[in-house]
Amino acid sequence: MSIVDRFGTAKRYWLWTTIIIAVLHVPVAASDGAAINLKDAVERTLERNPNLVAFGYQIDAQQGRLIQSQLRPNPELGILVENVLGSGDFNKADGAEATLSLSWLLERGKRDRRVAVATAGVSLIESEAEIRRLDEVAETARLFLDILANQERLVQTQNGVSLAKKTLEAIGERVRAGRTPEADLARAEAQLARILLRQEDFDHELKTAKHRLAAQWGDSKLDFVSAKGNISQLPELVSFAELLNRVDENPDFVRFASVQRLRESELAMAESEAKPSWQLNTGIRRFQESGDQALIFGVTIPLARHNRNQGGVAEAQAKLAMASADQTAARIRIETQVFALYQELLHSMHRVTVLRDEVLPKVEQALAETQRAYTNGRYGYFEFQTVQQEVLDAQSAIIETSINAHKRLIEIERLTGTSLLSMAANK
Repeated sequence: MSIVDRFGTAKRYWLWTTIIIAVLHVPVAASDGAAINLKDAVERTLERNPNLVAFGYQIDAQQGRLIQSQLRPNPELGILVENVLGSGDFNKADGAEATLSLSWLLERGKRDRRVAVATAGVSLIESEAEIRRLDEVAETARLFLDILANQERLVQTQNGVSLAKKTLEAIGERVRAGRTPEADLARAEAQLARILLRQEDFDHELKTAKHRLAAQWGDSKLDFVSAKGNISQLPELVSFAELLNRVDENPDFVRFASVQRLRESELAMAESEAKPSWQLNTGIRRFQESGDQALIFGVTIPLARHNRNQGGVAEAQAKLAMASADQTAARIRIETQVFALYQELLHSMHRVTVLRDEVLPKVEQALAETQRAYTNGRYGYFEFQTVQQEVLDAQSAIIETSINAHKRLIEIERLTGTSLLSMAANK
């Protein structure tokens, strides 16, 4: 049985899968065996994630509690023999009186209260399972983003290596022609070595990110070599007010509603526990001397002079009040988090726009002019290398800022249960 089957119906899961995939749009619908897309990664996570497998047994345990709560107390069979093995006329069994009886415990609504508590417990653990699913899907999206990020960093670093090698060749020719001091050649070689070292760092981080992603579905060996995605695609944002209206979609609020129902059921059960259970008895009695038989009826009613569950009721009342307070505190916390993330996302998107449309074209133009000037001997290596680094820094800043924007998107969508991309498309 799959994890999704064990966790029950998952409409919200399919919505969330669509939401997360929308964050890192994948032009190709499926992986080709060498690369994996986010849809594949999410499906694998939901099918085989070790944490979700373990959590599924908690659901089974709660279902067992529900079954147990529905059981009625078994009747009790009683046999009573009187007037035997005594003295005088009762030293034998000739005058014995035997009574065969059945007793039933009248719970006076307690069973219904137990079932209500267990049912609310099932609802609560199902909402917690939903939260756990969404958390694992969000974590998969983060790890998938880490792979894409390191792939982009490697591409950018490889471009830097190519540029550094071309520069090194150009300086070598100038050194051999006696037009440039050998110190410039040594500095260019050092620059190439630094970029190659950075490339090695990113390659190491990429390998680690791949294994962390595979661990999301319980694999220790990789069956993919790369991830497919588009970091440069960013959404057209909706207003913060519209986004805030979607906070109620947060699965944590569904859990709070389940907690509220559980606490209300626990309070009702605590109040019912204060009422003693009655016991109904019925049976048949045989009189040995006459051979006659007669039915007997009886009821046992405990005399409860005081409420024997005052503490339990007080505890249940306090937990119910605490559930309401926790929900209010959570709403404030989540709305604050969404506001902070939204502002960071706006800032990141603005930075990407400025870096891509204004900064990068200018430094690339400056590099082209500086290279011509360097070739003509009007600039030294220091000026040339400085502009080269500015181009690489601008390219790197665009990548890192885009990555940060996607991280904010994932967190906002996790908190609101809403896709910013799909919201923008429906405007």
